[in-house]
Amino acid sequence: MNLLFRMAAAGLLLFACRPSWAGEEIRPSVERNAAPSVRLDHFARFELKPVRMDAPYAGQETNEKARDAVQENLRQGLGQWVAQRNAEAVKSEPAQTLVIEPVIEKVRFISGGKRFFAGAFAGSSRILLRLRLTDAASGEVVAQPEFYQHARGMAGAWTVGGADNAMLARVASLARDYVTANYTTQVGAPTGWEE
Repeated sequence: MNLLFRMAAAGLLLFACRPSWAGEEIRPSVERNAAPSVRLDHFARFELKPVRMDAPYAGQETNEKARDAVQENLRQGLGQWVAQRNAEAVKSEPAQTLVIEPVIEKVRFISGGKRFFAGAFAGSSRILLRLRLTDAASGEVVAQPEFYQHARGMAGAWTVGGADNAMLARVASLARDYVTANYTTQVGAPTGWEE
């Protein structure tokens, strides 16, 4: 009973100490991403930039861990695809390059430690990731798709943070899927949003 009381008190303390922006609504601006202005096979080379995250999310320890996890998931998925495309022979010169810049627009990530002590009381994790696809030569923005994922508080509690970490892998997969789906066609792709 004493342990249960301490765990409940710790959960309430974590809830009370969360940043003021933690309750901010995080969702994409559209339900489905528009297609890029050109097919992505128009480009012979691809450059995947590191994941960027700005204030007020940058500098928060749990958010930085989330950014690092998204970076690693993008490296393993989209980064491998980029490496394969860049290894192919260039069919015509000059070879045009597409710069892919991932930015975490908004994030609320619940760490495994918070999940252990506060469980579902810590709330849901959410993330909104945007890709800025730019023609390196002209500076023209080809597309700015956004991707959303969440992990409900109860799922995070049952998995002691596993669902929260899976959310980060899913958002990186959605980003990869957009680029690969629009390589030879212009079809857009889902944001991952669901009511």
